[in-house]
Amino acid sequence: MSSQSQFSQFNLHERILKAIDALGFEEPTAVQQATIPAALDGDDLYIIARTGSGKTAAYLLPILQQLQLDESKPLAPRALVLSPTRELAKQILDDAQQLARFTFLKAELVIGGEDFKVQAAKLRKNPDIIIATPGRALEQLAASNLDLTQVRTLVIDEADRMLDMGFSDDVIRLAEACSGQPQTLLCSATKGNAGLRRMIDKVLEEPRWLELDSIRDDTPAIRQQVVPADDNSHKEALLKWLLANENAGKVIVFTNTRVMADRLNGVLRAADIRTYVLHGEKDQKDRKQAIERFRQGQFAVLVATDVAARGLDIDDLDLVVNFDMPRSGDDYLHRVGRTGRAGAEGLAISLVTPHEWNLMSSIERYLRRQFERRVVKEVPGSFKGPKKVKASGKPVGAKKKKADKKTAKPKKPKAAKPAAKRKPSGAPQGQVVASPDGLAPPKRR
Repeated sequence: MSSQSQFSQFNLHERILKAIDALGFEEPTAVQQATIPAALDGDDLYIIARTGSGKTAAYLLPILQQLQLDESKPLAPRALVLSPTRELAKQILDDAQQLARFTFLKAELVIGGEDFKVQAAKLRKNPDIIIATPGRALEQLAASNLDLTQVRTLVIDEADRMLDMGFSDDVIRLAEACSGQPQTLLCSATKGNAGLRRMIDKVLEEPRWLELDSIRDDTPAIRQQVVPADDNSHKEALLKWLLANENAGKVIVFTNTRVMADRLNGVLRAADIRTYVLHGEKDQKDRKQAIERFRQGQFAVLVATDVAARGLDIDDLDLVVNFDMPRSGDDYLHRVGRTGRAGAEGLAISLVTPHEWNLMSSIERYLRRQFERRVVKEVPGSFKGPKKVKASGKPVGAKKKKADKKTAKPKKPKAAKPAAKRKPSGAPQGQVVASPDGLAPPKRR
């Protein structure tokens, strides 16, 4: 059965089906199977699906279908897709352009790091779809360059990440700027906390919940290992050994800070390893160049902070290394989800020092799985993991025994300090003199 006939069950326009066929899509993924009909029905949707599940096409295909059939053609964008990061926004734009390649529908980016006036000029050309990061979208809206009054479909992608990055209020403001209650699709990798539920209550109207695969679902195609390390210097030695001996092609190494990312970039380059670095302090031109060069290289390493954990679609990514343990289970899954995509095998290795062990154990409990323990004998270290662990996986700490009240020696009371003698006002210089009112502290003359 051809890919076109697989997607023809959704009654998509022939130009869209032609693009699907050209892209070689064989059959709809689970999230596409559930989302496309519901979105075409016009319902608000809360879509819970992990990275790499095909959710971008799941919401883009209904948008393109509705725009293709709309003959009104208003002089303003009719669809808005919000992304937490520039990298994810660019990936969404690429997917939209590929799926709309045989139509006359146009999409544009509105993201930070790009020339503001150039963006404004592109917006004046009336694109059908805007793909934006919240901050820059609000700036263009405030400058009257972005008209959201005709938006009929609003997509909030990676909503949980929006909250993590502090974009919740911005997203709500943009949703309120879309007059006429547009159909809204909110995508998240988790069921979320109170903050996410607040956003759902604000932007969704009687939504249908489509829980396809929670972030905590098992990822059998990804081997997940933990390698104990003594300290950062030991981690650097382990990383260089892994890159040289794991037969890795393309590798992403994650750090928690840009300072560490820049340091590792220097360490690996000094070892003649082709390395690129990506973090939030890099300007847009450098970030774009790093990603493109990494994509094109057959053997390369990308050292990145969590700014790259979502939105990067890299083919044939062989290995993910957590140089620093991520701060949460959600961040962990978004990192390791870069490998093992679309059913391909992948390997994720976390380098864990003694002070990170509790954090690693907490992530295991959150994900309801235990990572494979591994020791790299070729790069020996003193820390092999805790000798004894609790049922929670955390190390058993040595507790101080409380002294028996009967045998404990009573503490001697501290001797009271003798009260300072006050001298009369005519005392010699350098001696303590009482204040006249008896309240102020003694002074020296």
